[in-house]
Amino acid sequence: MAKRKVSNLLALAILSLLCERPMHPYEISAVMRQRELSAVIKLNYGSLYSVIEALQRDGLVKPVGTQREGRYPERTVYETTAVGRTELASWLRSLLGRPATEYSQFAAALAFMGNLAPAEVAVLLAEHTRHLQEDMSGARSALERASQLGVDRLFLVEDLYALAQLETRLTFLRQLIQEINDGSLTEIKDGKQVWKISHPELALLGSETEEEPEKTNE
Repeated sequence: MAKRKVSNLLALAILSLLCERPMHPYEISAVMRQRELSAVIKLNYGSLYSVIEALQRDGLVKPVGTQREGRYPERTVYETTAVGRTELASWLRSLLGRPATEYSQFAAALAFMGNLAPAEVAVLLAEHTRHLQEDMSGARSALERASQLGVDRLFLVEDLYALAQLETRLTFLRQLIQEINDGSLTEIKDGKQVWKISHPELALLGSETEEEPEKTNE
């Protein structure tokens, strides 16, 4: 996959919104907040300007005038260029068509949960599921409100995807907690519940270990 000059997902949002209509940076941030896009793209007002500058430098957006509202200073209005629209379409095809590696803090915690006692992990995961259920309830309520307001389903796809991810995680964690409690992942030794590890050496199967490079005397 070719490396893009501007790969920040905020740039993706800017290109897309400026395809709808010309806007100044403050309006872009306002629209993103209104559509709750900060749930999928980190929005920082300071970085918004630097990303727009990078897009302009690469010819993906261009200024088309200024706008003044009340006592506010003039604001530069931008639009997506033809090159920018081509880049946006190419970028979207790449993101939609190819799974990308996304590093999750929670997945990292699962990878090393064996450092804690099984009983404690089960309690922590149960707490996690409660938070998930709260998040799912909030997500469903937000989708219901949007539906009542007549928001097109097209503009809710990312929210539906987020809800589906929460539901999948909840199902997985409930199964994981059950496996901790029913002995699939644990065993009793000396009266204590411990992780069941029969073949620790097999944990490296399928992994390629790199040999330390030989030192050379120059």
